[in-house]
Amino acid sequence: MQSGRKFFPRLIGLSLIALPLSALPLLGATAFAQTEQSREASAVIEDYVKLGLGSNLALQSANLEVERSQAALDAARGRFFPEATLGARYTRAEGGREISLPLGSALNPIYLTLNELLASSGKLPRFGLIEDPRFALQREREQDTRISVRQPLYAPAIPAAVRAQRSLLEANEFARLAVSNRLRRDITVGYLDWLRASRSARLIDASRALLAENLRINESLFENGKVTQDQVLRAQAELLAVEQQLTEAGNVREQVQSYVNFLLNRPLDTPLEAAEINSEVARTVADLAVLRAAAATNRPEFGQLDRAVRAAGARVDASRATRKPTVALGIDGGTQGEDYGFGRGRNFATVSVLLNWTLFDGGTRRAEVRQARVAQRQAELQREQVGQQIQLEVQQSLDRLQTSEASLRTAEARAAAARAVFRIAGRKRDEGVISQVEFLDARTALTAAELNLNAVRFEVLARQAELDYATGATLP
Repeated sequence: MQSGRKFFPRLIGLSLIALPLSALPLLGATAFAQTEQSREASAVIEDYVKLGLGSNLALQSANLEVERSQAALDAARGRFFPEATLGARYTRAEGGREISLPLGSALNPIYLTLNELLASSGKLPRFGLIEDPRFALQREREQDTRISVRQPLYAPAIPAAVRAQRSLLEANEFARLAVSNRLRRDITVGYLDWLRASRSARLIDASRALLAENLRINESLFENGKVTQDQVLRAQAELLAVEQQLTEAGNVREQVQSYVNFLLNRPLDTPLEAAEINSEVARTVADLAVLRAAAATNRPEFGQLDRAVRAAGARVDASRATRKPTVALGIDGGTQGEDYGFGRGRNFATVSVLLNWTLFDGGTRRAEVRQARVAQRQAELQREQVGQQIQLEVQQSLDRLQTSEASLRTAEARAAAARAVFRIAGRKRDEGVISQVEFLDARTALTAAELNLNAVRFEVLARQAELDYATGATLP
């Protein structure tokens, strides 16, 4: 697995949509003039995903976790190789215990007896008395400088630890991939939400322009005595209501823009690039069983948890290995004495075979093995739980997408009916055979229908992106 892999939005493969300008007589061509030269949304999202994969803080943290696991694996592998250490000790001692050899106590009675025998025979005594010799337990000055080399010959815990760290490294690589997929989904859905909010704001703004013109006409008719004041007040109320909607839509757009910029790790007020969606929405025909099978194959969470289970099993082996003996080769060489120096009488070297086997530890190692087995079982249960959660996520994503598609058909029919009603109401108003209240009701119904159609269309795309993520279809 390679780090820093690039994932590109799959919106090109989705069936996308566009707001039909010709079907909006209420808005006019100027409502969308600013987006005539915009790029396709798939290309814009692709650029934002690339930017997010390179700058997102959560993904950077996941990359650092992979690097940390790689370092831990290198450290575990390093235990296979010899370990060489330099040790030096210099000691100045004063006082302390002494060792006394009882030579005088043992020999002086003998010497006295011999002297007496010599004296009785007329000879001079020849044996003097001696004192018990005393030796200090430690030297006043002493140095010990050595190089020690230890090479494991048999240590079953080392390969088990290497297997555990390798599995953890692979688990963290899958975790990084999962973060990348979630980031791609969040950027895609967030940007689609921003487009939806932007187009809703333009729809409301165009409606405000129409209501402002309607208010001007009614004020002129009222000044000329053609209508009563209540119609002017109704027009003012409708205009104020639309202005309130426009304020709320602008607030939603700013919030979504800040969220997308947060994902991209850049200033929250950075403008987003507008885009066009020029295709029609296709209907989902995938079977739930097929989608679940795809999720089981493609979702990196499964690989992450499989490696976690494997690492837990390796830790069980490592805990068991501590109950076995270890054998190592030890080589020591250096110099000893009261002063530093090299040469005959000062240098020394030893070669040893070291056996270490803990025979009794009060049940500590047995408890560690039991603890590792419990951790392994927990990892297995977590794998099963996450598997069920992903299967449920696939089903819920598919249900939401199918519901949105069904709502889209209803919204399209509702918008078409509202356009027809508004065209008829406009002609009746021009001919003076319809009341102002009826005309405004037709306008309100059309605006609501167009806003609903805009929301449902982008919701279908967002639900498709969520289904792609749930099934792991975002993987290259």
